[in-house]
Amino acid sequence: MTLAPPPSDLTDTVLARLTAAYATAADPVRAERSAAYLKGVAPFLGIPTPQRRALSRQVLDSLPRPGEADCVAIALRCWELPEREYQYFAVDYLRRHVGRLSSGFLPVVRHLVSTVSWWDTVDLLAAHLAGGLVAADRALATGMDAWIEDDNLWIARTALLHQLTYKEATDTERLFGYCLRQSGHRDFFIRKAIGWSLREYAKTDPAAVQEFVAGARDRLSPLSVREALKHL
Repeated sequence: MTLAPPPSDLTDTVLARLTAAYATAADPVRAERSAAYLKGVAPFLGIPTPQRRALSRQVLDSLPRPGEADCVAIALRCWELPEREYQYFAVDYLRRHVGRLSSGFLPVVRHLVSTVSWWDTVDLLAAHLAGGLVAADRALATGMDAWIEDDNLWIARTALLHQLTYKEATDTERLFGYCLRQSGHRDFFIRKAIGWSLREYAKTDPAAVQEFVAGARDRLSPLSVREALKHL
């Protein structure tokens, strides 16, 4: 499904400032290295993260807080721009304002996860946007139940990682169930996500993770097991 950015005067201002500010800091040599590191998933401007975030603060200086429509517009319009730094800006912006977003924002997250997909944006969207929305409205967990079954590996990875920051609030039945549902997946990024989600929860309840892995070892990939037990 294609999503169209809604009209937003704030977004017009942000994008005009943003493209002007980032263009002045472009470094073609660094851009080429960054694109190669991420396997050519997108071109880069070549702006180091500290400098990019400093420029972003200048861009947003004195601007009002956004409404949800502004967040939708900023995210979608940044995703339409080719260079990856604009998508990084959008992710940072959404993380900052996730508390202002309703449950209806979840389809936008899905669009962002499934478009120009790679771990550098997907993992942040999973843990902080999908995870934040589900934490605020537990009814959205049924949406994650559908995502874990999705043929798109990045959608399924998002479901696996959406509870990454939940700690004691983790729904362990879903966490362990999702890991089992995708335990036979052959892709590295799914197997890694299974191990990562378990490893993170092990910081809260190591005994539960050890027990789960012991019982599911014959179904989990060696990578998933190794990652899950890395610090135990």
